[in-house]
Amino acid sequence: MADHNDRTQIPGQRQESPAANFPQSPAAKPTDTSTSWRADLREWWDAAWSQGGILHGRWEDLRQAHELGWHEMANWIKTAIALAGLAVVVLLLDGAATVLADALHRLLTAAPRVQIGTDTSTGVVAVVDQPVRDYIAQHSAGLAVSGSTLYTLWQAAGLTGLIFGFLRSTAARLLWLAWGASSAAMIWSASSEPGRALATGIAVAVWLLASAFALRGLQLRRAVVVHVAPRIRNEIRPQIHVPADRPADDTTGNVHQLQR
Repeated sequence: MADHNDRTQIPGQRQESPAANFPQSPAAKPTDTSTSWRADLREWWDAAWSQGGILHGRWEDLRQAHELGWHEMANWIKTAIALAGLAVVVLLLDGAATVLADALHRLLTAAPRVQIGTDTSTGVVAVVDQPVRDYIAQHSAGLAVSGSTLYTLWQAAGLTGLIFGFLRSTAARLLWLAWGASSAAMIWSASSEPGRALATGIAVAVWLLASAFALRGLQLRRAVVVHVAPRIRNEIRPQIHVPADRPADDTTGNVHQLQR
């Protein structure tokens, strides 16, 4: 039969399968994302370090900063240095504030063991010192700090005004004036009625004597500086003298004036 003869394979001829007649899609090649990312990064790195790149420009700014100086260096370097310095200062102040606060607390609470309200001084010192102690003892009952601490602060304020006022510090001299006025007011308030005026007068006299050292060189009169301009007696007038030309035929030696 014809069908049977058509399907019979001829020797030496390759038989194709029916599926070979249909077109087949090519296999999809897998993409490597890691390799692509590394290539992009490498390309950006090379471009950044090339002439005119961002990293190359920053490196040139750093390299030339020492030669250019503070005023001519790049602004981003100044900003970075300022921020770094500010961070260091903040760290140092934070540590120093803790140490100073602890030291001041120990100084004010442990160092001065004085008896407020008890007469421990003698002589002229007692006239000034004892009324101050009595005043502090009477008015420090409801405060958060003890009377001993306030008495120590009073002594430290007077000593600071005396020493730094001698060194001509304006703030210390103002402190010395305020300390003297407050001391006189406390002595007047705490002294007994018969000797109140005398005790205050002695305190003011002692304070004025110490003020000779604390307020040295202080002048209440305004210094007037007069500038005297020097007088010029002889006037200098510049002049130009043109010598007259002598004619060639002049044998008399006469000088003729220059004709315009």
